[in-house]
Amino acid sequence: MSSSCENADCLAWAARDESGFLSPYKFSRRALGSDDVSIRITHCGVCYADVNWTRNLHGDSKYPLVPGHEIVGIVKEVGSNVQRFKVGDHIGVGTYVNSCRDCEYCNDGDEIYCAKGMTFTFNGVDADGTITKGGYSSYIVVHERYCFSIPDDYPLASAAPLLCAGITVYAPMLRHKMNQPVFSTSLSKKEESLSLLGADRFVLSSDQEQMKALDKSFDFIIDTASGDHPFDPYMALLKTAGVLVLVGFPSEVKFNPASLNLGMKTVSGSIAGGTKVTQEMLDFCAAHKVYPKIEVIPIEYANEALERLIKRDVKYRFVIDIEKSLK
Repeated sequence: MSSSCENADCLAWAARDESGFLSPYKFSRRALGSDDVSIRITHCGVCYADVNWTRNLHGDSKYPLVPGHEIVGIVKEVGSNVQRFKVGDHIGVGTYVNSCRDCEYCNDGDEIYCAKGMTFTFNGVDADGTITKGGYSSYIVVHERYCFSIPDDYPLASAAPLLCAGITVYAPMLRHKMNQPVFSTSLSKKEESLSLLGADRFVLSSDQEQMKALDKSFDFIIDTASGDHPFDPYMALLKTAGVLVLVGFPSEVKFNPASLNLGMKTVSGSIAGGTKVTQEMLDFCAAHKVYPKIEVIPIEYANEALERLIKRDVKYRFVIDIEKSLK
């Protein structure tokens, strides 16, 4: 339906073209189905994916585009078949809202790797042929399978980044049964990494002496950087049979074959996570009181937030207070 429809009751901010500039927008959500949950969005995290697609950096953006796939809120209505949620529950939605539900990956609760392709939370093609629109909006309607229960005592604003950034790091750590010290290209993050974030050690990757001292000392490295960077220096840090997991999207991955072959090393890829591991991560964070470092902003600040994200001027995640600012 067009945004001019009389029942266009979902308030949002959308990009209209490749400038990526966001401004107020109204549209209609699909009707609540028997297996759906209608969610009043309270907060939405700001992810680099929001930059990529609002600015058509992948060449497939469908405008008007409403970004946002780190969505949390409160259940306002449920379909007649919904079993897992009730009105008033705290709830989250991540990077995808549909999948085939019949392949080996969907059957294992790994829907993000659906053999037929999952449906992205925004800029995807939904089952009814409409284009999905994300969490920079007042509410969303999602099949209950792709929704996550957020423990009542976990702050909703803090839960938002877990739905993409959090699970993207948690899933490969779990898959490879690892956890290790923290690397950063920025010295300014050292104190926070060691004190607030609880890191065991901080390493400045641009310091060749620090890097050389750690030669062949890591079982596992998660590379979260989407900017272009060299890979051989990180491969050199891995022990024999060590694993480097890439979760970012640089324009190319290039390393000397000797970096891989001589140490029997592995380079592995990973994206977010299926429904099973995502719910497990949310429960883990609540049980252990793990809270992301966030900067809460109003929707009116979204354009500036995206610019700051490009400049890496955020520690460590922007979260939009949808409930208080989107009127």
